[in-house]
Amino acid sequence: MSRLPPSPHLLILGGTTEARRLAAELAARSGVRVTTSLAGRVTRPGSLAGEVRTGGFGGPEGLAAWLREQHVDALVDATHPFAGTITANAVRAAAATGTPAVILRRPGWQAGPGDHWHPAASLAEAADLLPDLGRRVFLTTGRLGLAAFAHLPDHHFVARSVEPPEPPLPPDTRVLLARGPFTEADETALLRDHRIDVLVTKDSGGAATAAKLTAARELALPVVIVRRPPLPTGAEAVSDVPAVLERLERLGLSGP
Repeated sequence: MSRLPPSPHLLILGGTTEARRLAAELAARSGVRVTTSLAGRVTRPGSLAGEVRTGGFGGPEGLAAWLREQHVDALVDATHPFAGTITANAVRAAAATGTPAVILRRPGWQAGPGDHWHPAASLAEAADLLPDLGRRVFLTTGRLGLAAFAHLPDHHFVARSVEPPEPPLPPDTRVLLARGPFTEADETALLRDHRIDVLVTKDSGGAATAAKLTAARELALPVVIVRRPPLPTGAEAVSDVPAVLERLERLGLSGP
């Protein structure tokens, strides 16, 4: 009796909406094993299709060992655009093991007519721009990194994140716990109610949290945009789930 070939095993480094969609798409196909790995920074990540593992791998060497042990046929890095260390580790581990890899990155936001954007290379650089832009700040950079603004006692911050932010926080900070998507009407009301002078955000891209940019434009508020970290040298990214599926189909790994 001939043995059936093993099902291809695909590892998704997840945590994003796109990663969730990709896992659901692949898990619905027969003959494909899908594992999504989460860093564990969000305590309630929601349900995911396929298998799920939580926690780090122990750097590129640990990830490479896991790829070998679990007989992973392809790796998809669908982490947040600012998860630069994870992406670098994924590229190194894939190269070390000869595992085909695809990087999925949603497109970044683009300034349009009426926008008053101020690019920054880091959170620290964003903080340095604030004294010239306003004193009441809507901070939407996630729960990590607020320490970059802790030296600004004369500013009032409204910091929004899904989970409580990690200290230290700026002395005058109000924390709002909320998860997108957000509507333009809600964002406009928030900016007005808190008398915001300037918005600070990372260039995460996507539609779920883009309404704040439209609201800031309508209110003629300046926006400090923290640029994304560059991809590892030689690495390229695709912009959506269909493009990932196309790459996997070329490799014969996406199922029927």
